[in-house]
Amino acid sequence: MDWQRFAQQMASMAHDLLAQDSVAATLERITGSAAELVDGCAAAGILLLSGTEVETLAPTERLVVHLDQLQHRLRQGPCFDAARHSVPERVFRIPDFTTETRWPSFVSEAQKLGVGSMMGFLLFTEDEDFGALNFYSGQPGAFTDISEASGVLLASHAAVALSGARTHAQMEQAVTTRHQIGEAMGILMGTHHVTEEQAFNVLRRYSQDNNLKLREVARQVCEKGELS
Repeated sequence: MDWQRFAQQMASMAHDLLAQDSVAATLERITGSAAELVDGCAAAGILLLSGTEVETLAPTERLVVHLDQLQHRLRQGPCFDAARHSVPERVFRIPDFTTETRWPSFVSEAQKLGVGSMMGFLLFTEDEDFGALNFYSGQPGAFTDISEASGVLLASHAAVALSGARTHAQMEQAVTTRHQIGEAMGILMGTHHVTEEQAFNVLRRYSQDNNLKLREVARQVCEKGELS
């Protein structure tokens, strides 16, 4: 492999990633680079597993979605194994689907879809959430140690993008919640002629008495103008 050329390609991709205007576009740029940068890769995508829900991000082929849903339906496969058992390995490879004995149901069905080999990279595990960047090939033995080295670099970019997305989403939720609580307090102050502190205490007590999150109570007041 021409490592100098590879380094230049990675530098170019990293520059492009900074120019993307959304997390979705960033992830699409990452998986879209797989065929160019990862030897043997014919399709790529990111699997997100949160509790019992599965989502496929930035798939380069419809096949990737089918394979993620296949693992979900069978509750079996390398990604589900990693998610359930919190294994320390960060890289998962099925070199040859014709000889693989683990995950027999998944392997058999994936072969019918034309998969010969796959490689996956664990992106994060937090509570019940799990992510993996996966690469697929129609040929057995398509992925080498060089493929793995390339995949590690792409996975590191994907992990940063997903982490950033989580942080951004949490910040947005916090800001939205703060605004809703302030708006709800204003409604109660105007309706019942109470102080700011008294309005907040009304929200807090209702939250505790009804086992609801404070933001849900605030949302109810904002939508209905009162507490039901």
